[in-house]
Amino acid sequence: QVQLVESGGGLVQAGGSLRLSCGASGRTFSGYAMGWFRQAPGKEREFVATISWSGGKTLYADSVKGRFTISRDNAKNTLYLQMNIPKPEDTAVYYCAAGPSTATILNGGVDYWGKGTLVTVSS
Repeated sequence: QVQLVESGGGLVQAGGSLRLSCGASGRTFSGYAMGWFRQAPGKEREFVATISWSGGKTLYADSVKGRFTISRDNAKNTLYLQMNIPKPEDTAVYYCAAGPSTATILNGGVDYWGKGTLVTVSS
């Protein structure tokens, strides 16, 4: 089992910046690819970004490419999402996820989910 706890959500102005964190405990964090998903009100959960266990490979949704950066610190068992130049349409609950590979996570194949943290972007 892997327990995932997100933090860092809140209210941010459009054009600002915000960093989300996801702390992991339980089984070896470095053995998993990690990812971020989000769910806006009234919409389906969607993929945001994923990172390999080593951090050497990252993939992003087109909607956030160039603005968001996913990273991880295996020594601290922590995953990050740096959100730069957020837009009102980025408002959503953001979920941390763990899975076997970036390809699997990209296709929604997640072994473990966090409970989410709400990000609200004001215009």
